[in-house]
Amino acid sequence: MRIIKVSNVEKFASKIIPKHPQKNKSIIESILKDVQKNGDKAIRKYEKKFSKAKITSLRLSQVEIKNAYSKVSKSELDAIRLAKTRLEKTEKSIKSLLKNKTINNDGIKITKKFIPIQSVGCYVPGGLARYPSSAIMSIVPAKVVGVPRIAVVSPPNSDGTIDPLTIVAADICGANEIYKTGGVQAIAALSFGTNTISKVDKIVGPGGAFVTGAKFLASAQTGIDMLAGPTELGIIADNSANPKFVALDLISQAEHSSDTFCYLITTSEKLAKSVDNMISELLLKIQRVNIVKSSLKNNGFIAICKTKSDMTKLANMLAPEHLQIMAKNPSSISSQITSSGLVLLGNDTPSSASDYILGSNHILPTNGFGKIRGSLSVLDFIKTNTEVICSKSSLPKLSKHLEVLTNAEGLFNHYESVRGRLE
Repeated sequence: MRIIKVSNVEKFASKIIPKHPQKNKSIIESILKDVQKNGDKAIRKYEKKFSKAKITSLRLSQVEIKNAYSKVSKSELDAIRLAKTRLEKTEKSIKSLLKNKTINNDGIKITKKFIPIQSVGCYVPGGLARYPSSAIMSIVPAKVVGVPRIAVVSPPNSDGTIDPLTIVAADICGANEIYKTGGVQAIAALSFGTNTISKVDKIVGPGGAFVTGAKFLASAQTGIDMLAGPTELGIIADNSANPKFVALDLISQAEHSSDTFCYLITTSEKLAKSVDNMISELLLKIQRVNIVKSSLKNNGFIAICKTKSDMTKLANMLAPEHLQIMAKNPSSISSQITSSGLVLLGNDTPSSASDYILGSNHILPTNGFGKIRGSLSVLDFIKTNTEVICSKSSLPKLSKHLEVLTNAEGLFNHYESVRGRLE
C-alpha cells in the first residue's frame, strides 16, 4: 500500500477520493425503457443475455422455497436465525422510540404518526456470489416496522435458480414474494411493475454499478434508500493498535471487489510500516488474493498525519462507509466523528463481524453520503403522517398574521379562504 505523509488534509482528501465515472448510462436507460414497455418478456430476455438463465416462472413457488431448506445445513440455518434475531432486537429498540405525538397549541392540534411504507422491493445481490446476509439486512427492518408487502429480487444462476441460502434467509426474515431476476431489469420491474411483479413504493439494498445506476434513474418515480457504491473501510489507529489486526481488517473488506476503498489513518510511522509489511506477508497465504492485491494497490493507502485532530478531520472529509477506531481511547476520537456510515470502536470490533452478526446493519452509505445518513434501519421504512385540527375559535386569533404573510407572498386567495370562515 502507498504510505503518504499528509501535510495538508484538505488537499490530500480531495485528491485521494476515487473518481467513479458515470458510465453505462445509455445501456441502463435502454433496459429500463424496455422493461417498462415489455414487462416480463423483457426481463426474461435480459436474464438470458446476462445470467444465461432461461426463466419460465419469475416468482418462486412455495415448493421451490420449501426445497431450498433441504439444501442448507442446520448450522447455516442457525447462523441465519441468529443474525436475524440480533438485528431484529436492534431495530425493535429504535422503533419503540417512535411514538405518535399530539401537540396542542391554542386550540390547534397537530398529530404526528409513524406509519409503515406500504410496499418495498429488496434487492439482494447474487449470480456469481451469494449474499444471504444482505437479505437479512434489508428485510428485517421492513418487517419490524410492519411493511405489508416485501418483495425480494435476486439474480439467478445460469441454471435459473437462486442460491438456496439466500432463499431461506429471505423466507425466514419474512419476505412475501421472491423473484428470480437481478440487475437493471429487476430495478425496472420494481419501479414500473410488470404482469408478474407489481411495482413498489421504495427500493432498497446494495448492488453493483449497473444496479446503482438503475436505482438513481428510477428514483425519479420510485423511492430508494441510497446510492451505495464499492465497499469502503477507514481505520484510525495509534501506536497501541495490533498491526496484524489492522492488516486483516483491511484485507477483509478489500476482498469484496477490486474497486473497494480501504485505508489506514495514523500518526505513527512505525505502525504504518508494520501494517504494510504485515499485509505483504498475509498476501502470500490468503484466498481471493488477486482481488485484494488489486484493490489495496490501486485504491488503498496509509496516511500518516501530524496530529490526532488531523486524523479525525481526514476521516470526516472522506466519510467512509465503515470506520474502525483502534486506539488507546477510541471513545474520545469517536466523539469527533460526524460523517461515517458506521463507527466501530476498539481492537475487538472488526467491520467483518458487523457485516454479519453483531446486530448492526451492513447496508451503509458510501461515496461521502455518510455525511447525511447512516445505515439502513426501520427509519427507512417509516413515513411521518401529520394530522391537523384547527378549532373555529383559533382562526380569528391567527388571521391578522396570516393576512400579512399571504399578502407578502402575493397569494391573496389563501387569505380569502380563511376570511370566508370569519364572516
